[in-house]
Amino acid sequence: MTARRASGFTLIEVLVALAILAIALGAIIKTMSSNAYNAIYLRDRTLAHWVAMNKVTELQISQTWPSPGKTDGHSLMGNREWFWVTEVATTPDADVDTIKVSVSDKRDAENPTAILHAYIGRQR
Repeated sequence: MTARRASGFTLIEVLVALAILAIALGAIIKTMSSNAYNAIYLRDRTLAHWVAMNKVTELQISQTWPSPGKTDGHSLMGNREWFWVTEVATTPDADVDTIKVSVSDKRDAENPTAILHAYIGRQR
């Protein structure tokens, strides 16, 4: 009489397959988490940049010439409050000033979310 071999997977084969699957799923979850973080980061940078561009535009269309120095405030963009600081400085040309706008989602943040440098010219 000959012994009949059972068909199917052994316990070791199943454990190896599960280990490979666990490693692959771990890598997929890490990648998806990284992609979600990057999307949030880019959204925040975009909104902060828009706040900075709006502030520069406000200064450009203002009827009064901005005085040199720092000014701070806050704006609402994307259902969030953003805090900005503008620094106006003179240039060698009396009709042109430089503006630096720093925007962050926290008041007095050391690392702003966006920084925009611009020049403003006196309209004649």
